[in-house]
Amino acid sequence: MTPPNNPRRRRGAGAPAKPVPRKPGAVRRSQLVTTYGVGSMIAIDNESFIVAGIDSWDVSEAPAVYERRLTHILGVDTFRLPPAPDPDRGTGGVVVHRFPEFYSCPKCKALQPFFKFNSDKGKARCDDCAEDLVPSRFVIACNHGHIEDFPYWKWVHRGVEREAGKCGGNLSLHTDGSTASLRSVVVRCDCGVPEASMEGAFRSKALKDLGIRCEGRRPWLKGAVTEFCDQPPRAMQRGSSSAWHPIMSSALSIPPWGEGLYALVEQHKLIGAPEEYVRFYFKDRAGLLAKLNASVEDVIKVVQAFEESDATPDEDDVPTVKASSRLRQDEYEALVRGRPEVHVAEYQPFVCETPDVDPAPIRELGLRDSMLVKRLREVRVLSSFVRGDEPTEADADQRQAKLSNKDDPEWLPAMEVSGEGVFLRLDGARLAEWESHPAVRARSERVRANHLALLRERGAARKDKDGKAVESHVTPRLLLLHTLAHSLINEWSLDAGYPASALRERLYADGDMAGMLLYTATSDSAGSLGGIVAQGEPDKLAHTLRAALARAEWCSNDPLCMEAEASGAGSVNMAACHACVLLPETSCEHLNGFLDRAMLIGDQTGTVPGFFTSML
Repeated sequence: MTPPNNPRRRRGAGAPAKPVPRKPGAVRRSQLVTTYGVGSMIAIDNESFIVAGIDSWDVSEAPAVYERRLTHILGVDTFRLPPAPDPDRGTGGVVVHRFPEFYSCPKCKALQPFFKFNSDKGKARCDDCAEDLVPSRFVIACNHGHIEDFPYWKWVHRGVEREAGKCGGNLSLHTDGSTASLRSVVVRCDCGVPEASMEGAFRSKALKDLGIRCEGRRPWLKGAVTEFCDQPPRAMQRGSSSAWHPIMSSALSIPPWGEGLYALVEQHKLIGAPEEYVRFYFKDRAGLLAKLNASVEDVIKVVQAFEESDATPDEDDVPTVKASSRLRQDEYEALVRGRPEVHVAEYQPFVCETPDVDPAPIRELGLRDSMLVKRLREVRVLSSFVRGDEPTEADADQRQAKLSNKDDPEWLPAMEVSGEGVFLRLDGARLAEWESHPAVRARSERVRANHLALLRERGAARKDKDGKAVESHVTPRLLLLHTLAHSLINEWSLDAGYPASALRERLYADGDMAGMLLYTATSDSAGSLGGIVAQGEPDKLAHTLRAALARAEWCSNDPLCMEAEASGAGSVNMAACHACVLLPETSCEHLNGFLDRAMLIGDQTGTVPGFFTSML
């Protein structure tokens, strides 16, 4: 990562020394999409920075990531892997800006903007005390993504009628260590006003009572003007998870997209090219077609297929955390259909095969079949981010912070991962009978009502493309599939040797779909070693499923867990807690929401039948 405006010079003969940006630290490329994306704060040694917008990144050498269906949905030309710095030239990498601006000295206790400490270039040290500085622990941010330094001067001078910054005093920060609470963090001004602890700074109305409003600042975008914002700011810890929530979009590479001639056309930028240009392009590149045993006519047909796909956009596809889209439907159909491995020179990103043994053991338990996904490729894209409350379907567009000064960026940061997994489908007839049970629907309706209340609270005026109010997508099927996925992931983390945080879910619960993909994937091209695929064999899967259901029958927090009327963030869970079915949030695409063990094994009174109750 490279912060600007901090040059140093190389020594050499001849040409004058050229300023070289400072390189304060390094993170993995994948983290710049998932953990330290645009607008997030990162601590490096005793300094803190905010990752700059993508228009500040040098992507001239950054590899392109191809997934045509997803670029079409997100409205960009391509995706790019975050750039890596070039050590020889001292350039490249991802730019960061210093944030927050306020630092304190642990010795003299001075609390002031960084530049006032007169630190040597490349260091964050108090010039008077020769002590390493400490970046401010506190910032303020709003639900529309704006962020700025905590207003220490106004906080300590609250109740005093003085113009901001005009008291003539200097601020200092003290920590007496008497308690672990914010009461021991005290801000003082030597102008004579009483000191003020940070206790109460995180109250919802604390800043509003001081007349502090959001200034609409976006320090991650270079030269960005302040925006009008009517959202109340709130204090946050600099390292708090609520300071940055990424909005990710992802897609599996399914045939024919992303392989063979489709990959060739996309990578050589032939989409939309006229027929004459395609013929001319391959006049001296016949070797490319020979590897694929294809002709120019075949390429022309693929180019036309791309054009037809682009001409009929999917109205349902929007870059949000929602799972319902045509893209998911295509994936579901590909997973059901399967794709055997073909031993050819061309890399095959998607291999999905039926087990060789009889599926009777799992059909007895209510599963229709399992598919062994021996190879998969997933593209994950950072499309935006929010601060404060977690993103929901009802969020207004203003909540999604921009990654660039441009309204319509040409590219977005992305990464591709390879891995393996198991695709499971429930028995459709049994599922239809179960989800029509009145007690099941009534229990599901309670979660749906809580979700609708949350949606209205977050964005009462939010409308979809047809002008209708955004509705909850909670159904008995979703609750069942989601809770089953969590139970199996917890069980596989014990049997397959993978930590739960390394496993992920991908649910297919809309319309007629009734399946789930449980998989592991990494940025390593090798993916994994087959440990998850082995869990999909019917005999072993039946044993695992029985063990997972037996574990779900009792939680160490029962009876409180099973009897809970609502639980979890937003009250969108029922019988679910950290002692039973909750997972690391990296594994769950619904942020540990929409879970209920009763959908698997029934409730404590026997009123609500579990899907698997009669099969065990």
